[in-house]
Amino acid sequence: MTDLLLSDADADADADARQLLIVEDDDAFARTLARSFERRGYEVLRAGGLEEVNVLLEAESPTHAVVDLKLQGEASGLACVQALHAHDPEMLIVVLTGFASIATAVEAIKLGACHYLAKPSNTDDIEEAFGRAEGSTEVELTQRASSIKTLEWERIHETLAETGFNISETARRLGMHRRTLARKLGKQQVK
Repeated sequence: MTDLLLSDADADADADARQLLIVEDDDAFARTLARSFERRGYEVLRAGGLEEVNVLLEAESPTHAVVDLKLQGEASGLACVQALHAHDPEMLIVVLTGFASIATAVEAIKLGACHYLAKPSNTDDIEEAFGRAEGSTEVELTQRASSIKTLEWERIHETLAETGFNISETARRLGMHRRTLARKLGKQQVK
C-alpha cells in the first residue's frame, strides 16, 4: 500500500511539473527568459533551432514552449512549432516575433501554437498567453505605446526579412541611403 501511495505522489508531482522549452537564437534574451521562468517554478530547456529541438525531443517532452519566429540564418520558428506540435499536440506553444504580421500569426496557429505575441513581450505576457490557449472574446484591447525608434526598427526588420536580408535592396525599399541603414543596423547588432 505504501508503494501505491508513493506512486500516486510521484504521478501528482509529474502532473504539476512544468517543463518549458525556449527556442531562441539570441543567447542573452534566452538566458534572461530562462531565469525568469525558473523563478516561477518551470524547469527550462533551451534550443537554438530546429535541429536542437529534434535532438531534445528524443529525450524530453516539454509541457510548454516559447519559440522565436525568426531564428539565425534562414531558419523559421514555424518549422519548430510544427515539430513540437507533432511531438505533443497538448503542448502549449507561444510564438514570439519582432516581425508581427497577420499571415505569420495565422500560420503559427494553424501549425499548433496556442498564441502569438509581438516583441517586446515579458514573462507575464507569455505566461498569460499560456493560460489563454482556448482564446476568448472577453480579452481587453490594450494600447501598448511604441516609440518612433521601435516602430522604425520593426519596419527595418520586416523589410530585411522580405528582401532575404539584402541590405542594398532593403535600403532602396525604405528610401534611405545604404550607409544610413548599415549605421542603424550596426547600432542594434542585427544577427
